[in-house]
Parts: sequence; structure tokens; C-alpha cells
Amino acid sequence: MWNQVYDPLHNAALSTIAAAVPVVTLLILIASGRVKAHIAAIIAVIVTNLITIFIFTMPAGMSIRATLLGVVTGFFPIGWIVLNVIFLYQITVSTGRFELLKRAVGGVTEDRRLQLLLIAFSFGAFFEGASGFGTPVAITGAVLIGLGFSPLAASGLSLIANTAPVAYGALGTPIQGLASVTGLDPYILGAMVGRQLPVFSLIVPFWVVWAFAGWKGMKDLWPAILVTGVSFAVPQFVISNFINPWIVDIGASLISMGCLILFLRVWRPTQLWLSPELRGHDESASTMAATKPLDKTPLTQGELWSALLPWIVVCIVMLIWGSGWFKTWANSIFVWNYPVPDLHQMINKMPPVAPGPTKEAAVFSFTYLSFTGSGMLIAAIISGLLMGVSPAKLIAEYGRTLRICAISLVTISAMLAIGTLTRLSGVDATLGLAFAATGVLYPFFGTLLGWLGNLQRITSEQLGLSSILMSAANSSGGVMGKMIDAQSIVVASTATNWYGHEGSILRYVFLHSIVLACLVGILVTLQAYVYPFTLMVLR
Repeated sequence: MWNQVYDPLHNAALSTIAAAVPVVTLLILIASGRVKAHIAAIIAVIVTNLITIFIFTMPAGMSIRATLLGVVTGFFPIGWIVLNVIFLYQITVSTGRFELLKRAVGGVTEDRRLQLLLIAFSFGAFFEGASGFGTPVAITGAVLIGLGFSPLAASGLSLIANTAPVAYGALGTPIQGLASVTGLDPYILGAMVGRQLPVFSLIVPFWVVWAFAGWKGMKDLWPAILVTGVSFAVPQFVISNFINPWIVDIGASLISMGCLILFLRVWRPTQLWLSPELRGHDESASTMAATKPLDKTPLTQGELWSALLPWIVVCIVMLIWGSGWFKTWANSIFVWNYPVPDLHQMINKMPPVAPGPTKEAAVFSFTYLSFTGSGMLIAAIISGLLMGVSPAKLIAEYGRTLRICAISLVTISAMLAIGTLTRLSGVDATLGLAFAATGVLYPFFGTLLGWLGNLQRITSEQLGLSSILMSAANSSGGVMGKMIDAQSIVVASTATNWYGHEGSILRYVFLHSIVLACLVGILVTLQAYVYPFTLMVLR
């Protein structure tokens, strides 16, 4: 049995610096642009093992086992989702259905800014609500690149747009997970998050268009942006506070898409924005193939349904796969649980991270049917067969997809290895304790924690703050960091076929992520201390 150590150097500042080395190493290597993402991730895995073994005193055998558990967890479920989303995309391209989808979207609007609102924000929010775990970035990134957006625009803007819906992703899985860690009622947590994120559901659509087209491009489109944001934010608040936290994103996204499409029947921008590049310097523009003029011939009813068929199938399957009853049934039959020998329940979380010595589980739960990626694979196969693709061609296309995604899958697995190892070794808890030591400023800095929900509750109670507020802030603040999460960046680069440019994507979204996370921190601080914002806090 090994007990986690949170101050191995007997100096809080030095221990915190040591704990930050793995994630800083990874981000610097990727951001430099000189090291390929998969090499950077492998180097960071090695560095993390050295830190956990030689500084945090984790036994070497445990450290290696935790790393291997993370590698497998990286492929299932995250890599498995990415692989099968790209498989579906490749099928739609090879059958010509994606070309029809481009014409269908172009029939709604040719304006690139409006396409962003419709696809990256609203459509992405639907897939976040239905399946989460990288699916929305993979799908919206692939759709945007297919519509002719530059690789950096498609990647970066998909990441920025996929923020406000994340707390309620995969039918409320993050809320349920936070509730299990903190011991708080998921309905109360979901309602409290619903009193924070709707503010950013109003901001993010404006932010995405501003990031793409600049101030004037955003200002000229403000009525449509406002409709998109309000029609998402209001249902997000209402559903989370008065119905349940499980269907928030699905309901809000469908209402938002419907309202935007209806609004565009009575309002159009005075000038169309047709450029597919980011304002200012877009380094990815030179890598783009020449965009073919969009065929403006109206689609027949049959062509429209043919274009939408794969995505309708995906929506139906993802809704089934995300439902509690299906997961309960599938996980009772199609499951293999593997407690990792000499690791499972051999590590104790210690105070103040836990109330007392608490054993850490280290189980690889191979719920192979209920994985979101399995649902995506089944949806892709059904779609392919309905579109007339032969089984032999489906197999050939899957082999091609494996070759396309191979390096990205290695990268994702390595990054999850880092995350698993830092969690089991207590390295991430050391960073969390550094935030917790900020005292009166804790509502701001605590919001930046995207993990350690239990630490949030313990620390907030010690400081006399609402545990509900700070536990919800854990979720609300974490979503803004998702765009610089290395695994999300790899998903975006894979979906847009912009391999090897993960550093460019990270550099582009980094400041957006920091500023938005700080804005969440400011809101939470106001809710903690300043009237009338304090009235928003549930008791």
C-alpha cells in the first residue's frame, strides 16, 4: 500500500513547480511547433514517470502500471470515438453525400459566419449533449473543413465553440461524475451550473464570430448571433433548473438551430462573408486546396434526405447510446472489468484531498458495446449500407481510416497516460492544493480547476463558501480549458486533416481559453461575494 504525498520536497512552492513540470513540458513542446504532437506526448509521458517516481516517491511498478492503464484508457473510449467519426466522414465523402450536405448547408446560408453559428455552435452542442467525449469537435471540424474553411479556422473555432455546452455533455455525464465525487445532488449541481454557463452561452457565439471575422464582421451579424445565443442560453437555464441536467444540451441545441434557421428566413446580412480564412494572418490558408465554387442548384427532396441520412442515423444511435437505460443494460452484459494488479486499491488518497485515507480504484472497464465510439461505428456501418456501400468497400474504407488516424491515436493514448498517472500519483492534487491556498481569491482560482471536485467541496467549506457554488464552478471553469486540452487539439487536427500542426492550433486557442476561463472566475467570485449575484447561488 502506498500513500500519496502532496509536498514531497517539504516546500509547497517547489512541490507545486515539480507537479507542473509534466503538463508544462507537454504544452511547451506542442506549442513550439518543432516537435510532432505524438513525440511531444511520448516525451511528456517519460518526464511524468520520472517526476512521480523520483520526486513524488511513487513505486516504479505502480507508475508504469498507471501509465499503461492510461494508454489503454486513451484508446477506449477517446481514440475509439475519433477513429469511427472519421470513418463515417470518409464514407460520406466517398459516396458523394458530403457534397450534398455542403449544398444543403449552403442552401440555408452561404455566409461563413452563419455557417459557424449553425455548425460549430448549435450542431456541435447537439453532439456534445448526445455523446460528448470529443465527438462534437471531430464532427464539426470535419464538416467545416468540408465546407471550405481553412484548417486553422475549422480546428480552432470548433474548439472555441465547444465550450458552453460541455458541462452537460453525453447526457449530463460530467454533472453525474461531479456529483459522485462531491456527494452533492446532481440536480442541484446541474441547476447551479445552469446559473453560470448561460451567461457564456450568450458570449461564445459572439466570440466565435469575432475570432473569425473581426469586430466589424461580428457587428454586422449581431441580430443572428443574438438569436443563436439567446435561444440556446434560455433553454439551457430553464431545462437545467426546472427539468433535469441530462437533456440540457440536446434541447437547447435543437431550439437554437431551429430559431436561427427560422430567423434567416426573414433576415439576411447586408453583405455576405465568403472568405474561408481567419481574419489577419492565417498560416493554414496556404495549405488549402483551391475551393471549388459551391453548386447552388437547389436540392431535390430526395437529395436533401440523402444528404441528411447519415447524420440522422448518427443522431438516433447517439441518443440511444447516451441513455441511462441502454448503458445499464449493455454494461450488465457486454463488459469486462480488469482490476490492474498491484495498482487497484493499492494507493491511498490522503487528507486534505480526502477526509481520510481513501483507496484509489484502478480498473479498466471495457464496456465495449456502450462505448460512444461503438455506437458511432454501428451508425457508420448502418449509414454506409443504407447508402449502398458494399461490406467489402466498408472494410477497405476502415483500413484507410486506420492509416489516417494511426499517429493521432498514439498521441491521444499517450496524453491519457499522463492524465491517469498524475491522478493516481497525486501530482494533480498538489496543483489543486496550490489553488486552494489562495484564500479569499479561491472563488476565482478555484474555478480554474477542471478536476478534484472533492477538493473543491472540502476547501470551500473550510473557507466558509458555498460548496454547491464552488463544485459547480469546478465544472463551469473546466469547460473553458477544454479547448487547450491536448487531446481535444489532436482530435481537431485529425478531423481537419491538418496533422503535425497541433502547435499552431494550441497557440491560436490559448489566449481565448485563458480569457474565457478568467471571465468564468470573475462571475463565480461575484456570486460568492457581491450582491445581487449572491442571490443566484442555490442553498
